[in-house]
Amino acid sequence: QVQLVESGGGLVQAGGSLRLSCAASGRTFSSYAMGWFRQAPGKEREFVAAISWSGGSTVYADSVKGRFTISRDNAKNTVYLQMNSLKPGDTAVYFCAADPYGSTPYQAAREYDYWGQGTQVTVSS
Repeated sequence: QVQLVESGGGLVQAGGSLRLSCAASGRTFSSYAMGWFRQAPGKEREFVAAISWSGGSTVYADSVKGRFTISRDNAKNTVYLQMNSLKPGDTAVYFCAADPYGSTPYQAAREYDYWGQGTQVTVSS
């Protein structure tokens, strides 16, 4: 069983930055691919970014490419999402997810077996 706990959300003005963290339990974190997803009110959960177990491969949604950066520290069992140039449209609950078989950073939510409870990000205009 893997437990994921997100932190770092909050209220920020448009153009500002936030860094989300996701701390994972389990001794095999370094073998998981990790992803970030988000869900805005009344909308479907959508893919944001993902990273392979080694950090050598990353993938981003077009809507965040060039503004967000996913990274990981396997020694700390933590994955990060650095969010810059935030827009009101980025407002959502952000979830991290773990794929235990994760050599490939998938975009599809169905590939991920474990999910955190989410952290709220609100961007004001």
